Amino acid sequence: MELDIDLGILGVESAEEYHAQAARNLSSHQLLDFMKCPWLHRKKAIGLIGNSDSVSYFVGRAAHVRILEGRENYIQAYALGGPINPKTNKHYGANTNAFREWAEEQGKPVLSQDQVDLIEQMAAGVAMNDEATDLLLYGRSEGVVRVKYCGTPCQIRIDWLHPHRGIVDFKTCDDLTWFEADAKRYGYAKQMAFYQAVLAQALGGVMVPVHLVAIEKKEPFRCGVWRVTDDTLAIARQENEAAIRRFLKCRETDEWKTGYEEIRMLNVA
Repeated sequence: MELDIDLGILGVESAEEYHAQAARNLSSHQLLDFMKCPWLHRKKAIGLIGNSDSVSYFVGRAAHVRILEGRENYIQAYALGGPINPKTNKHYGANTNAFREWAEEQGKPVLSQDQVDLIEQMAAGVAMNDEATDLLLYGRSEGVVRVKYCGTPCQIRIDWLHPHRGIVDFKTCDDLTWFEADAKRYGYAKQMAFYQAVLAQALGGVMVPVHLVAIEKKEPFRCGVWRVTDDTLAIARQENEAAIRRFLKCRETDEWKTGYEEIRMLNVA
């Protein structure tokens, strides 16, 4: 069956607006936290653990905007080179107090020149991969879907939705050689299965294909594309749905365990 997804089903809102709904809607990141440790999920939910973004995450988020949302949105979202100084008719330097004061007034996070150069290298790396550019040629970035799934309100914000090829998730990584190991370590299959299943609720049950586009954050800035297999997604979906049932039970009883309450056997022979 040829896909023809109506991109009008996607909501449009900022990342801040999306995350503000997290208390009322289960997300893939919340579910992964719960699967790792229910008490971890609960501490984040009630504000005992803050979300401190690393420099790597900050650059990765900026790369998402540059590559998926386009240069115009990227320039509007970040302070890259500063405004023109009316006295000298030149740009303020990115490291000057004047530039940082201007960025603060505009409410824009500052990217250093090294970070700007890095992101442009990453964008060039993606452009060199024909499969990646084909997936990202048509579609919509950062579309939001909210539906009820497994008996609870859920939300997703899809990196990219192609009307004919389905979900495309964009990842940055240190070394593409180890990306498949990273995918297992960070639970990408579970995350994508959650996206696929939630989107299916809005599409009348249609399970769309899922691709991952990954770009290195260092030379030679290789870009790779993976399609997540149907079997992998089906297994991950079963694990997700079992976890959501446990999540609903924890919420009902208000008991959030660590998973290490009992003595375990250690055999290292």
